[in-house]
Amino acid sequence: MQQTAENIETGAATAAPLLNINNIEVIYDHVILVLKGVSLELHKGGIVALLGANGAGKSTTLKAISNLLRAERGEVTKGSIEAMGERVDNMTTNEMVRRGIIQVMEGRHCFEHLTVEENLLTGAYTRRDGRGAVAESLEKVYHYFPRLKERRTSLAGYTSGGEQQMTAIGRALMANPTVILLDEPSMGLAPQLVEEIFEIVSDLNKQEEVSFLLAEQNTMVALRYAEYGYILENGRIVMDGEAKDLRENEDVKEFYLGLSSGERKSFRDVKHYRRRKRWL
Repeated sequence: MQQTAENIETGAATAAPLLNINNIEVIYDHVILVLKGVSLELHKGGIVALLGANGAGKSTTLKAISNLLRAERGEVTKGSIEAMGERVDNMTTNEMVRRGIIQVMEGRHCFEHLTVEENLLTGAYTRRDGRGAVAESLEKVYHYFPRLKERRTSLAGYTSGGEQQMTAIGRALMANPTVILLDEPSMGLAPQLVEEIFEIVSDLNKQEEVSFLLAEQNTMVALRYAEYGYILENGRIVMDGEAKDLRENEDVKEFYLGLSSGERKSFRDVKHYRRRKRWL
């Protein structure tokens, strides 16, 4: 039977997600409950923003996906995590990298005593496709980050914060990722650099078909580049939706963008809004 355009469209919409996080709970040190029933999806070719204030549980969610929790005495105690339709809860971080799921940690972690280029090459450590393919990937990184090519022989510890963030993302790109988990890319950077990095993320998404799940406090910037967003508060997803809808949502404007369409509020109103925020 011939497929109609509507059927094809419906099939695309219901395609299995690259990442499927279903109702996970994360506990640290066997007693501290950090995530409570978090569920989210990332589809192929998408950019999904995970938003919320500091301490909301964004980084913990990414570490749960990349299996970095054990190094911090944390564990997923409920729910499931699937990547490309396969359960990955008990896989090692190394196995996740080989499957193309790479995390760029918060804080621009670089090997300070290595040059920029040496840092980038460490990202290809797990690859087995030969030096030619690695060299090709390196040129690709330099294409997207021309500033890194200029600084390739400089020690990473002596480069700027923006250059270190570019190095960290470039190193992830060297692993031929399918998904990049990007944690707080804007932290500590000037607004102009933030825009530059998000533009590069957008280009990588469109031209290299790399999917991104990015945890970000800068809600205004993240919602301009993402297609879908989830808002975390105290370890729970309190709201989710299309990025354009979240940008126009009055609660999001009030609590996360610092915008208000009404008049200045009294202290009583502020308390009411804070209570409402907890139950979005």
